[in-house]
Amino acid sequence: MRNGGQLLVQSLIGLGATKAFGVPGESYLAVLDALHDSAGRLDYVLCRHEGGAAFMAAAWGKLTGSPGICMVTRGPGATNAAIGVHTAMQDSAPMILFVGQVATDMRGREAFQELDYRAVFGTMAKWVVEIDQVDRIPELLSRAWTVALSGRPGPVVVALPEDMLVTLTGAAPLTAPLRISEPAPDAVAVTDALALLSGAKRPLLMLGGCNWTAAGRGALQAFAEGSGLPTVAAFRYQDQFDNHSPVYAGEAGVGMPPHVKRLISQADVILAVNLRFGEMTTDGYTLLTVPQPGQTLIHVHGSEAELGKIYRPALGIQAGPNAFATALRPVTAQWADWLAGARADYLASLELGPLPSPVDMGVCTAHLRKVLPPDAIVTNGAGNFAVWPNKFLQYGGQSRLLAPQSGAMGYGVPAAIAAKVAHPDRLVLCFAGDGDFQMTGQELATARQAGAQPVILILNNGIYGTIRAHQEREYPARVSGTDMINPDFVLLARSHGFHAERVEATADFPAAFERAVQSTTGAVLELAISAEALTPRASLSAIRAAAQKAGR
Repeated sequence: MRNGGQLLVQSLIGLGATKAFGVPGESYLAVLDALHDSAGRLDYVLCRHEGGAAFMAAAWGKLTGSPGICMVTRGPGATNAAIGVHTAMQDSAPMILFVGQVATDMRGREAFQELDYRAVFGTMAKWVVEIDQVDRIPELLSRAWTVALSGRPGPVVVALPEDMLVTLTGAAPLTAPLRISEPAPDAVAVTDALALLSGAKRPLLMLGGCNWTAAGRGALQAFAEGSGLPTVAAFRYQDQFDNHSPVYAGEAGVGMPPHVKRLISQADVILAVNLRFGEMTTDGYTLLTVPQPGQTLIHVHGSEAELGKIYRPALGIQAGPNAFATALRPVTAQWADWLAGARADYLASLELGPLPSPVDMGVCTAHLRKVLPPDAIVTNGAGNFAVWPNKFLQYGGQSRLLAPQSGAMGYGVPAAIAAKVAHPDRLVLCFAGDGDFQMTGQELATARQAGAQPVILILNNGIYGTIRAHQEREYPARVSGTDMINPDFVLLARSHGFHAERVEATADFPAAFERAVQSTTGAVLELAISAEALTPRASLSAIRAAAQKAGR
């Protein structure tokens, strides 16, 4: 006999879970007690805020392809963790959030910290379930794991009433990992897709999602290169295709380069694999007409719910991305000039002139392109600073980018900690703005306790840069609510046991970065950035002047 907490933990171990990120609470004490005996098999990473814990779980799912596990208490713990659920959903990343719940005999009375989780998370997660009977833990946990991984991966929320967790049961725990194969494409559909591409004059391959295997990515790249297909990655998924490939042409995301907009809008045939066609990837749904795009669209996705959800495809194929990629064979290229122009425009987009800032991030990212190891993991949250890892770094076959499609501030630091927990021997580099860092900076304590040592760059310009940019465009010279008085980030990082320096000049960055990489404690580099250098190609003054000239 075992109680519900023990059955849950033993079943998670059987499924293959190795880490759980969380903040403790009295509503799931039986689970915490069971974790006391699971060290080395399922380790509990103690976090400082439920939002940070949920971000770590979402990043874990995106990085590893296995559901990230988050455990929080009822009520406030669950609502604090909601940001990670939303992020995992928009990222299509597998995650399971376990939340405590009031005892079953108190439900419906608005007991202390009681929430109806189906109502709270119903539109935010793929599935929400409350386990009322201890004997059903293996059944419902197996289903939660399956739902998180299958079709379009995403988050599942599992509520655990505290009386159920202490009830004894003879039910056996799950003892084997789940293997969920992808749906394979119909052979006729693949032939039809290749025929449409063969007849194109300006074809384009677009890809997204995090549920790629090495074999699937390799097969897709071989097909694209063998066919001479210009390839564009969806918003914040450029790590899923080797950026050094001669067919890679850029990322379709926030601040989309003009040449990527042209590629999408001027293409006559688009092969879209594993995309959900979000707002950022389509430039606000303007590059393809809703619902009938002018381009011939071949849409491939593992979930039938994504096919035709926004755009009517000329050919919709329900298939997993890896299964589809391995079924492809190259087509005869008739568009060499189209490809050459796309690649040349991408390479040109990496070049910048001098920026009006003590630390010039154009120069710094050019240095990082040279020195980052091929298996580096880069993370970022949200803000104008994110343009640097998203548009000015290049990702090879082994490197990864963990960045939120939800545009959630504060994601970068927890994601870096999760990545370092998963891969302690790899360099993990986090880009954070000064405002972004202060959303989850307390998780440095989590990093120290977990033995995780990322390198964090804080781009400190003293403003909420994205909002200031919008402010100056719409209400020039009327600053409201976007200036910040910041703490001493160096002292703050050192108080958490990190190596820390403030970099005041561009020329000092390479040596400071080398010291940061060599540090055994993890490192924080605070970079002095001028607010004038708000974007890579337009200063704050220029944005303001253009808005004033337009009469705003």
